[in-house]
Amino acid sequence: MTIVVGYVPTKEGRAALRRAAQECQVRRSALIVINSNRGGGHYDPDEASRFEGELEQVKAQLDAAGLVLEVRQLVRGNDPAEDLILVAEEVRAEFIVIGLRRRTPVGKLILGSNAQRILLDAPCPVLAVKAGPVEE
Repeated sequence: MTIVVGYVPTKEGRAALRRAAQECQVRRSALIVINSNRGGGHYDPDEASRFEGELEQVKAQLDAAGLVLEVRQLVRGNDPAEDLILVAEEVRAEFIVIGLRRRTPVGKLILGSNAQRILLDAPCPVLAVKAGPVEE
């Protein structure tokens, strides 16, 4: 089986990655790490380069932990939610792991957040992880 995790280099993204790795070890599942960028006018080459460097570090750490994994940095013009859902469908994922951050009351009113879309449209269960108070 396979677990898909949405990853961005934030405390929430690192918390999701950590939990996904733990679940993979317990379940003896493969892990697919997805970093999704919209591209086009939203594409920042400097940020993409920084993400690529961090993804290499993530891959090295997870390889060292003995996980079977694949890292995908996607720039296909999709929303991150769409990329995670498509990959989960493609690999028939056991579940998806995402990181959540606290939102303001106004932010909660805005429809179309990636987390909400993943929770509602994913073809499999979704594990939503909050970052701890001391995580960076």
